[in-house]
Amino acid sequence: MTDTTETGTNELADLCAKHRIRFILAMFVDLRGKPCAKLVPVSAVDELATDGVGFAGYAVGAIGQEPKDPDLMAVPDPSSFLPVPFIKEGLAIVHCDPHVEGKAWPFAPRVILKSLIARAADAGFEPWVGAEVEYFLLKKAADGRLVTADDADDADQPCYDVRGLTRMYDHLTSVSDAMNQLGWSNYANDHEDGNGQFEQNFQYADALTTADRVITLRYILSTFAAERGMLATFMPKPFAERTGSGLHLHLSLTSAGTPVFPGTGGEDDRGLGLSPTAYGFLGGVLEHAPALQALIAPTVNSYKRTGATATRSGASWAPRRATYGGNDRTHYVRVPDEQRLELRGGDGSANPYLAIAAALGAGLDGIKRSLDPGALGTCPAHISELPLTLLHAVEALDGDAVVSGVLDAAIPDGWPADAQKVSEYFSHLKREEFFSWHSAVSPWEVEKYLTAF
Repeated sequence: MTDTTETGTNELADLCAKHRIRFILAMFVDLRGKPCAKLVPVSAVDELATDGVGFAGYAVGAIGQEPKDPDLMAVPDPSSFLPVPFIKEGLAIVHCDPHVEGKAWPFAPRVILKSLIARAADAGFEPWVGAEVEYFLLKKAADGRLVTADDADDADQPCYDVRGLTRMYDHLTSVSDAMNQLGWSNYANDHEDGNGQFEQNFQYADALTTADRVITLRYILSTFAAERGMLATFMPKPFAERTGSGLHLHLSLTSAGTPVFPGTGGEDDRGLGLSPTAYGFLGGVLEHAPALQALIAPTVNSYKRTGATATRSGASWAPRRATYGGNDRTHYVRVPDEQRLELRGGDGSANPYLAIAAALGAGLDGIKRSLDPGALGTCPAHISELPLTLLHAVEALDGDAVVSGVLDAAIPDGWPADAQKVSEYFSHLKREEFFSWHSAVSPWEVEKYLTAF
């Protein structure tokens, strides 16, 4: 049993009473980003908050368990509580940290990210993240093919098209209203560069909150699309001739609440207005970019996106080299202003907890080592290009102690020496996926892939 004071039993029960909640989705994700949950009636809220709710970990998916292992207990984080009456009246979501035998499970992505946030705190920083979630809206044609949901969305350059926005008004505004009801401050909704592709933005927040929101938003988007007979997919490159879907991360740090990325004036001869701390963080991200790709672009399909040289619209918007620049979207890291760095290498298949954790680990290493990112528009001398395939990315991950160490960050002291590490398990999963998806793939498997994230 867990101390009910520590886990917020009364807090969770009070939140349910305040919002007239009848059922709670106790949610977490596996290493692939698959959302998992149990539907818990409010009558069991005290048990949920005290002990969590049990799962057969092996059945969950990629979370480091075998059929013989003890239950995975999803312990709720009351601070993540979200009433979602726009999904079902009386329903709430609470994000959970999986535990096994009373200890946080080191293979759980949310637990890994919390370990990196603690590492940042030890270095004197608070990490802040904004995320851009891109997705396609599709439907099934009469012959079973998946096609653009909006038949009229066929322009060569559909980005920002006001008519496309208007035709999807009901879907887009329902999502916007939901985000605002949750307090996320939706500030823009746009048609992206591919036919049927959209993006809906919310304000940045602390790293853990933003990762939770990406998972929640994917759930909301998928649910709302299905209610209108559509399918929302975050697949990186569902169409060869169209722009792929990214998950761009806007990264910044504060120290005791004060931003540390802006320079103090006159110290930046590159003209971006950044501090030495920001340049160290940037240097770390570039230094570890090949290994980072295994976590921020973690599928075979990811490399159809980064490998694209042209699209119907004329640009791929996916970086192929680990360069950085100012307000220039062709780079791996864009610096839109002195407040933040935008990491553009990630895509819609990324697990947000792992992607953010990996970016933080790389950046903190850069600060620790005072890494210099070099001149504008350049990349580290030892990196000729980003990985060409998932297999190349996994090989880079295996050879990078910093990024692979991020995956192992939540392993507790005393973990058995002969027990599998998260980094080894993750690499094995990705190698399996690479060789599996390079064999014959049926149409059914492609459709399954579209809905995997």
